[in-house]
Amino acid sequence: MAAIPLLDAAAGRITSHTPVWFMRQAGRSLPEYRAVRGAGSILDAIKQPTLAAEITLQPVRRYGVDAAVLYSDIVVPAHAVGFGIDVAPGTGPVAAEPLRSEADLARLRPLVEEDVDYVAATVDLLVGELPDSVPLLAFAGAPFTVASYLVEGRPSRTYEHAKAMMHTAPELWHRLMERLATSAATFIGMQLAHGARAFQLFDSWAGALSRDEYDRFVLPHSRTVFAALAERFPDVPGIHFGIGCDHLLESMLAAGPRILGLDWRTPIAAARRRMGADLVVQGNLDPALVLAGAEAARAGTAAVLADNGGHPGHVFNLGHGVQPTSDPGVLAAVVEQVHEATRR
Repeated sequence: MAAIPLLDAAAGRITSHTPVWFMRQAGRSLPEYRAVRGAGSILDAIKQPTLAAEITLQPVRRYGVDAAVLYSDIVVPAHAVGFGIDVAPGTGPVAAEPLRSEADLARLRPLVEEDVDYVAATVDLLVGELPDSVPLLAFAGAPFTVASYLVEGRPSRTYEHAKAMMHTAPELWHRLMERLATSAATFIGMQLAHGARAFQLFDSWAGALSRDEYDRFVLPHSRTVFAALAERFPDVPGIHFGIGCDHLLESMLAAGPRILGLDWRTPIAAARRRMGADLVVQGNLDPALVLAGAEAARAGTAAVLADNGGHPGHVFNLGHGVQPTSDPGVLAAVVEQVHEATRR
């Protein structure tokens, strides 16, 4: 059986080399993406399985990364059930009628797999195309991050409406989070059932919360997602990632992932001192160093590998997503460097 570096690293096993993939590795930074993407919302492109599969495969071909991540979006489930949310170019997810009341919650009906059959079709195509050594990663937005878009109605720096609901209407908040947790588990579970072999739960904006807020209002629901998937797919590794979450990492690990994603602010060695020498981590090159050019990116890559200290439980990634203006040549150089420096 062929070695699968990402799955070996997830289990803390010695790998042939440190596996690499990049969040947002498919997208606007690639000229081949811009050539095929077409006009309209990303949600329209995601509904075209042949196109979505091609976009997912592009960075695998170009970079030789060790995982393909499904071309999708964290608001696909809410969009699929007709809540009324889209992704505005240059802005992000926007909802004309945000979720602020019990009546609004009724508009967010539970997701069923048939709602996203086009995603299942994309996964089927990818499983048929990808080599066995390159697993497909499923993903979904974590309950808090999706809730923040639905409640705020657009990207926010203050999360004033979401935090107001937490503290003034906690029963409504928890019902919303329960529904989103079930939706995330359904969405990821469908991808895994069709052949994806690992997954990431993106809680991109959880860093806006205090530790107490996270533990009271978020952790139980993120734990629900990981527990449901572990029961159904016990051998499939899950990754948990957020930005600016250094103060939440212990709680995020308690949610149940096998791999803890780190942004560029938290040293890998420091995370293992806090949470155990066997901690499997993902990360964590600063995406800004990619923008700074090959020399800066190479130096940063070497620093991340040194910080990991040869630990087998490491999946190399950026500390957040690839920026649209990133040079694909720099990312290719990073992949080559990681593979060469860690080859066993």
